[in-house]
Amino acid sequence: MADHQADRSRPGHTASAAPVDPVSRQALDEVVQFTSELIRIDTSNAGDGACRERPAAEYVAERLAGAGLEPTLLERTRGRTNVVARIAGTDPSADALLVHGHLDVVPAEPADWSVHPFSGEVRDGVIWGRGAIDMKNMDAMVLAVAREWARAGVRPRRDIVLAFTADEEASAHDGSGFLADHHAGLFEGCTEGISESGAFTFHAGGGMRLYPIAAGERGTAWLKLTAHGQAGHGSKVNHANAVSRLAAAVARIGEHSWPVRLTPTVRAALRELAALHAIDVDVAAPDVDIDALLSKLGACAKLVEPTVRNSANPTMLEAGYKVNVIPGSALAYVDGRVVPGGEAEFRTTMDALTGPEVTWDYHHGQVALEAPLDSPTYAAMRASVERFDPQGHVVPYCMSGGTDAKQFSRLGIVGYGFSPLKLPEGFDYQALFHGVDERVPVEALHFGVRVLDDFLRQA
Repeated sequence: MADHQADRSRPGHTASAAPVDPVSRQALDEVVQFTSELIRIDTSNAGDGACRERPAAEYVAERLAGAGLEPTLLERTRGRTNVVARIAGTDPSADALLVHGHLDVVPAEPADWSVHPFSGEVRDGVIWGRGAIDMKNMDAMVLAVAREWARAGVRPRRDIVLAFTADEEASAHDGSGFLADHHAGLFEGCTEGISESGAFTFHAGGGMRLYPIAAGERGTAWLKLTAHGQAGHGSKVNHANAVSRLAAAVARIGEHSWPVRLTPTVRAALRELAALHAIDVDVAAPDVDIDALLSKLGACAKLVEPTVRNSANPTMLEAGYKVNVIPGSALAYVDGRVVPGGEAEFRTTMDALTGPEVTWDYHHGQVALEAPLDSPTYAAMRASVERFDPQGHVVPYCMSGGTDAKQFSRLGIVGYGFSPLKLPEGFDYQALFHGVDERVPVEALHFGVRVLDDFLRQA
């Protein structure tokens, strides 16, 4: 282990170096144990306020304390518990790094699963259960690395703040939003952060392995549409029917074709993916046909297609109480997502699509994010992934959805998606988010611990 640490400390080390195993067998065993045991703690968050993350938070805090750290448990609402701890670095002048993961999960219906979603069963080298991907696996990797460092006497260069949050799967009001608004002092010095949904293996075909690292997130624009009209009998002519007005607006929104709006992250992703596919194209050219380029990228198009433009999908309708009564009002809900810099266009477009007879407002909104790709931190993430998979290719991408990084951005913290996993071909990582039979291979977790350990030492 000493030889490996010395090798990593040399400037300019390359991904082609063949390291000895940088972490102990105990750390590899613990990440499996912690993932399984965290899954068994049911922290389902249906968004109704009934979730209680405290048992998982206490589990995390106990293991952090066992690593010699001093975890702080914080609640806005009883039982909605967050955990924050700081690992002191060797360079007090260096900016701190935030490493955060959420403890809640979306609900799961056991009847739909091959195994019970809260069993944490380990079978044939795979851990099953809700949170195996989103994101108790990352929580477990962070715990395993912290405890490994405590045993080995390792200290990072910069302070590392660990945050395990509540309520990410709903509003984040009891989680990262509460921490950012009321406990900013715990994150003093943090300028960058890492969390979920990045550095996972994406199999592009022909043996090509990509590792997308998120350097952006589309903004959240969940909308409530309201149509008012004249209530009346269903058998009478009614030219002020609220349901008809709403239905017309919803149809216009659903059928709208949004124009391409490339952000720096998405443009960089397209450039690197085109090069990997030997496609000669200037993605910065004003007349470039992005949809035509996506059609040539095969499976890789899935990484960027949702983020080349704004989007708005109608999702819910509410109107009426009886078939022969025309209601005086009708409601609809729309899931809107906005590329960084696309907020003004989104609002103007929604005004036009809803028209004069339907009003809209934000049911829930969060900012879009963009992180620099020329930062030392991004370079260190790339180097760590390629060190442990020299044939892999790191590419940037923008998340179509959002994470707790949105709330932490209020503190000036720039966020990246980096929760490394090396996945076998045919393993559809993105489909398992909020899906049935969520699971993670043991070997993927072992890779993740090695990469996370390597990155955090040199970040």
